[in-house]
Amino acid sequence: MTTIDDYRQMLRIRLLEENMMSLKSAGEVPGSIHLCIGQEAIPVGAARSLRAEDYITATYRGHGWAVVAGAAPAEILAEVMGRTSSLNGGRGSSPYLSDADHNFIGENSIVGAGVPLACGAALTAKRRGDGAVSIVSIGDGATNQGAVHESWNMAAALQLPLVTVVENNVYSEMSPIDEMVRIDRLARRGDAYGIPGATVDGNDVDAVAAVVGEAVARARAGGGPTIVEALTQRLVGHYSGDVQHYRPVGEIERAREDEPLVRIRRSADPELAALIAEADRQLEEEIAAAVEAARNAPTPAPETALEHVYV
Repeated sequence: MTTIDDYRQMLRIRLLEENMMSLKSAGEVPGSIHLCIGQEAIPVGAARSLRAEDYITATYRGHGWAVVAGAAPAEILAEVMGRTSSLNGGRGSSPYLSDADHNFIGENSIVGAGVPLACGAALTAKRRGDGAVSIVSIGDGATNQGAVHESWNMAAALQLPLVTVVENNVYSEMSPIDEMVRIDRLARRGDAYGIPGATVDGNDVDAVAAVVGEAVARARAGGGPTIVEALTQRLVGHYSGDVQHYRPVGEIERAREDEPLVRIRRSADPELAALIAEADRQLEEEIAAAVEAARNAPTPAPETALEHVYV
């Protein structure tokens, strides 16, 4: 059942990214950013079944996964702004940030490249035998990448505790995914490897939690990998400069009526509605404070430029 904690976490991600977009427009964020606005129910729902020892890997659209892993919004913003942060010291920026302290292996701007990394983490978990699971988020277009399929085959052959969450937001960058594959459900792409798959409403945090929870439990019990396809839509462009000319008229407006936060607000009883109003106020203040903390973080010292380049 959706709780106020779920709502708060989804709103935390939403406000973090909305402020990030404003900072980008103001010239305070270098480079491109890829936002998950509209997709927040997926990482939040998935995180319900995860433990501190589990591994999380994401795409370049991974700020929400970093938050559920435990990364602080102020540190994420500082990192994205190229400031000194406890994450990567301003070196990772938006598409490459990671958080070793919270087993967040991190993002990757190479499409599908997170799956081999997550496969390696799953192999580590299996060899340790500590019941840890490796979960990786990818986009729909990444299911066409060879490295993804090689990793799935390896995970199946070795029965690795790997859970792949395909965030199917309709578009592979700017191309509709249904024009790129001849299969009605991307979760079925694991059939060739003997990997079970499931498709779920990615805007329903409870549904995501239930389906990913089953996959995580199977992985912990030695049952091997699973592919979960979460159906959703992003409410913003593929990247910060995307004018979205490829989207049909009215599509974004319809998506805004069905996005996760709107769903919860619409169905809330009076008690939950009161908690939501208080959460809205508190989270606005929290993220505003995070923005100021990030702005006040120093830029990396030039003499540290060669640190972490060589072992």
